[in-house]
Amino acid sequence: MPKSFLVVGGSSDIGLLLCDLLLDKGYTLTVVARDATRVESIKSRGANVIVGDALDSEVISSAITKTLELGEGSITGVAHLVGSIMLRPPHALKLEAFEDVIQTNLISAFLTLSLTGKAMLKTGSGRMVFTSSVAGSLGLVNHEAIAAAKGGIESMVRSAAATYSKRGIRVNAVAPGLTDTRLASTILRSDAIREASEKMIPLNRINQPKEIAECIFWLLTGAPDNYTGQIMHLDGGMSQILG
Repeated sequence: MPKSFLVVGGSSDIGLLLCDLLLDKGYTLTVVARDATRVESIKSRGANVIVGDALDSEVISSAITKTLELGEGSITGVAHLVGSIMLRPPHALKLEAFEDVIQTNLISAFLTLSLTGKAMLKTGSGRMVFTSSVAGSLGLVNHEAIAAAKGGIESMVRSAAATYSKRGIRVNAVAPGLTDTRLASTILRSDAIREASEKMIPLNRINQPKEIAECIFWLLTGAPDNYTGQIMHLDGGMSQILG
């Protein structure tokens, strides 16, 4: 039976790298992306691209149907890489902006969990990986909105791992620290800010996107079967140790 994967948010920097890793192994791949131009490279390599919003249940359902078709009735794994960054103190953050962060990060993750979980239950197997943040477990200045969203994802992952543990489905998350991607470009807009950010990290360096992609790839394809309900902290020790 062919191994068939679904990547939701495949046009992100980390998403593209993950897709390349999956395609390198010859796996069949379906990708949901909002930016069609950014996924041309993986489309030319054989990825099946569905352009649409990760908050659209019809888009996610179509992607799941395609993944099942390519996997001859099963989904080997799904990665959810949809996210946003909003750094603003609560008193300066409008409710609409807060709700948008929750929708983009947490609600879209739940939609993927719900619909993919239903498909995986039919075969009794599958792996899911979601994306959190160091802000999900560590109090950081002006991170209230993203902390609420990512903290919700981490709690959801642990609960889903319990719900599906005896049904053959493994659910985990990665929680990166600051990573050198397009999404973080506004944060890393100057050498001074970059240097200050690095000093907050025990390893004194910012993540590279490939490091995150490789960890997600491992969770989807190489992690032990008893690894579930875990939050993999990829933050240079920021959330766990003092530098």
